[in-house]
Amino acid sequence: MYKIFEPNKIFHFTSKAPKYVLVLFIVFLSIGLLEALILSPEDYKQSDAVRIMYVHVPAAWISLGIFSSLTLFSIFGFILKNKNFFLISKSLAPSGFVFTLIALVTGSIWGKPTWGTWWVWDARITSMLILALFYLMYLIVWRIYDFEEKVYKISTFISILGIINVPIIKYSVDWWNTLHQPASINILSESSIHSSMLYPLLMMTAAFALFSLLIFLMKYNTELIKIKNKGLDRL
Repeated sequence: MYKIFEPNKIFHFTSKAPKYVLVLFIVFLSIGLLEALILSPEDYKQSDAVRIMYVHVPAAWISLGIFSSLTLFSIFGFILKNKNFFLISKSLAPSGFVFTLIALVTGSIWGKPTWGTWWVWDARITSMLILALFYLMYLIVWRIYDFEEKVYKISTFISILGIINVPIIKYSVDWWNTLHQPASINILSESSIHSSMLYPLLMMTAAFALFSLLIFLMKYNTELIKIKNKGLDRL
């Protein structure tokens, strides 16, 4: 079964994928920006400042999704002793870290006209900052140890600790009194956000997801090339 993890076979597919993902990303981003910046209405309280939402919210969602995936692959890699899962986790981390920073920065920009300040230490902002620190620790560990045996245990431990923070970020607005409003989009119940704002939000989320996939594939292919250059047949 490990033949499917041979670098040559994996690289045959992943090396061709970025160009198709790039095309889809451009299409979704173009439609998303058109709807977000032009077609979607102003908010009756926040006016055009609400348009920051179309970058801030998708970036936050993607950062949480990537860290959850990263943790899952790390656990699978640790249990199954398969290095390819760790390679996937390592390749996911950079884009997840970038999207976390985007969420923090755009949240700060959005906070100035909405709350009158660039930064407040409320539960959601603080927990997002903690997530950025976990991403940073994860990246630093890989930078220090690369593919030494020690990195598998340490990176998995960091990801498991960090995943505890993900539901805290999600439910912080329900558990504590914060400046953030409660969730407007619910999967199991009716969403309170109007469709004229929901559709652009979903389009931008799809565009960001495709962009994160593009970055992942580029990073993953780079790692596979490194492995091939070392003369290894499989991970």
